[in-house]
Amino acid sequence: MAESFGSNAERYDRARPRYPDALIDAIVTGSPGPEVLDVGCGTGIAARQFQAAGCRVLGVEPDARMAELARQSGIEVDVASFEDWDPAGRTFDAVVAGQAWHWVDPVAGAAKAAQVLCPHGRLSVFWNVFQPPPDLGDAIAAVYRRALPGSPIFNRLPSPDEYSTLLAKPIDAMRALDAFSEPEQSRFEWERSYTRDEWLELVPTAGGHSQFPPATLEEILTGIGAAIDAWGGSFTMRYTALMITTTRTAAP
Repeated sequence: MAESFGSNAERYDRARPRYPDALIDAIVTGSPGPEVLDVGCGTGIAARQFQAAGCRVLGVEPDARMAELARQSGIEVDVASFEDWDPAGRTFDAVVAGQAWHWVDPVAGAAKAAQVLCPHGRLSVFWNVFQPPPDLGDAIAAVYRRALPGSPIFNRLPSPDEYSTLLAKPIDAMRALDAFSEPEQSRFEWERSYTRDEWLELVPTAGGHSQFPPATLEEILTGIGAAIDAWGGSFTMRYTALMITTTRTAAP
């Protein structure tokens, strides 16, 4: 599934949300220098934000289709999984991963990050968690239950607090290495308004959707579109960006 997102890389780049400026600023100001490694950089959404903040960014991305689109926007990208990637002696002031660290083996990923971070460099991994208005969220979840009976996918939308429990494995992996400080967790709240069509463009970019049978995906899109129409044709999505940050304190 991790390499399914490139099936429509252009749509992914258009539709996927960016990250709040406060999160980017926190990473940049907390790093000892401007050299950033973006793990699972995809089409370069976060990488471009770090570039705009004055950083020099190298991406690592396993999907060549996603990597090519990132390169078209000026991002240098190595095509590889992070666990297998050869840093060739390069080191970085920050290793970041936006919406991607859950695809990385947490133990191998933490060890590789420790290997390539300079002293006092920081590993920061982060995710956007979306929270639609409650009634609309219930209507959307009902669409998935009808289209995918018996499947857990989006049958209920987890809250940021519930999502935080999924971060235990990467935190434990960071703690297990003597090379890192105690991981810290941060939250950044932000909002974005969506029209019906804007949200329907984003839906197929979510994990697994490109692998649904076409008829199932069409049923989902039709149902979600009807739910948004009943809501008035647009809505405001509340996002919580969750971040884990740790500092390299010693050689791995």
